[in-house]
Amino acid sequence: MLTKRIIPCLDIKDGRTVKGTNFVQLRDAGNPVELAVRYCEEGADELVFLDITATTEKRKTLAKLVREIATHINIPFTVGGGIHTKEDVSVLLENGADKISINTSAVNNPGLIDELAKYFGSQCVMVAIDTKIIDGACKVVTHGGRTPTKIKTADWAKEVTSRGAGEILLTSMENDGTKNGFALDITKQVSHLVNIPVIASGGAGKMEHFIDVFKLADADAALAASIFHFREISIEDLKRYLQHQQIPVRIC
Repeated sequence: MLTKRIIPCLDIKDGRTVKGTNFVQLRDAGNPVELAVRYCEEGADELVFLDITATTEKRKTLAKLVREIATHINIPFTVGGGIHTKEDVSVLLENGADKISINTSAVNNPGLIDELAKYFGSQCVMVAIDTKIIDGACKVVTHGGRTPTKIKTADWAKEVTSRGAGEILLTSMENDGTKNGFALDITKQVSHLVNIPVIASGGAGKMEHFIDVFKLADADAALAASIFHFREISIEDLKRYLQHQQIPVRIC
């Protein structure tokens, strides 16, 4: 069985790590370079960097900060926010990113997924899907959760997979920042629909939530932010707990 991955996320605004609830009420969570180094030392499997206002502010991702973080870590590094062209991706890869994450730009231009997968390889392309219950169904939202669409989350997951995405980062808007647990139903549905890794995001509050998302929803990886940023749970302690619960994880 493949090992399950634990992935801390750096949501970046104005060069600082921030964290909120349901994508709003942001508060400062620290220096992103210092956090990245700590997570690397604690045994994180990968690191995700999301420039959360790049799209809404219509600007490019912070390449200089990406480069600074990349020089301090030795684990896979995914960067997202403000990516619209293969030239944007080239800049980020040249500055140390291993993979990129696209969200709103993929919804607006699905062909971008095909283009990036063909040019850089599927292993480089993560599609982030922000999902919210709208009119009783899980649907895709864009622009950092600000813009609802009529696209069903499950349908979009299948489409991005068929277009060449290598991974899906699935974030539940309702669960994000609540610490009440991951959205198990939609995570399980998407995990069973596609043949690429699904990273669950949104709602981690205690170690048991990771057991649930791996055992009950079949996620391949779990992403969290505030519980790691504010030292509520250490990645090292979490992994040892998962190991004791027969969840296969990489232990440094």
